[in-house]
Amino acid sequence: MSPASIVTVTHRPLPRLLLLGALLALSAGCIYRPNIQQGNLLKVEDVDQVTVGMTRSQVRYLLGTPMISDPFDPERWDYVYTLKRGNATKTDRAHFVVRFDGDKVSKVERPNLPGLTPLDQSQEKPAAGAAAPEAPPVPSSKQPEPDAPPPSGT
Repeated sequence: MSPASIVTVTHRPLPRLLLLGALLALSAGCIYRPNIQQGNLLKVEDVDQVTVGMTRSQVRYLLGTPMISDPFDPERWDYVYTLKRGNATKTDRAHFVVRFDGDKVSKVERPNLPGLTPLDQSQEKPAAGAAAPEAPPVPSSKQPEPDAPPPSGT
């Protein structure tokens, strides 16, 4: 064989590997991560309506079923909410605790509810001789419209 008839085939895998590695590295940052919500998302208005003396059914109607109902402490309901936003490292959390004495709310705790004013927790159980506060009625889904006169055009 003559040297002119020998064709030398040289492969250059290094540039192809570098290009492939660069594409993989750039595409790794483009992964979509959805927001993950878990727990009970509570409205401030609903949380503010929970008062000492309400029954379990009234609280469940107002706030929904609690996220955590401790089998070792059935007198405590925990409403927990977490939100993990996409690629963010910070997780938003909210925690609301309702304590019962029998079937009535005895204490409301807000250990971690951002943006809410602290609830007056100085409400103690009434003394044995004092009259117990009457439980509020079950909230209805329809609220009556106030009978206000229409605004005048002048």
